[in-house]
Amino acid sequence: MTIPPPPALPPEPPVRDMTVGELRSLVERRDVYRAKAVFELAARAAADSGAASTLGTLSRSPILRNDRLHGYVSLAWAAITGLLAAETPHARETAYAAFADLPPGDREQFLTYLKAETIEDAHPRL
Repeated sequence: MTIPPPPALPPEPPVRDMTVGELRSLVERRDVYRAKAVFELAARAAADSGAASTLGTLSRSPILRNDRLHGYVSLAWAAITGLLAAETPHARETAYAAFADLPPGDREQFLTYLKAETIEDAHPRL
């Protein structure tokens, strides 16, 4: 029995040219390129409070919490890491709130991943 090849991926969206709303929609519809949208929002979070707020909202969604990049690292963690790395008061407060909403086991593993004792001690770089 021969296994057929997987279907071709759709064309990669131009995430750098997309609005925050379009990036959010890409994530919410579970697009195959949703991780690219999360990383683009993270890249914008320092300069765009709307992108930071959107990351905070998305980090609480089951879409990101259950979407594991590898092992135990979720896209929600990627969103929170992006917020922490933005280093603005709004982004960091949004990150702290999103972190507090993670399940306790995820919070512990995330701090281990960040090599920080508390979320406030975490200063990752993108």
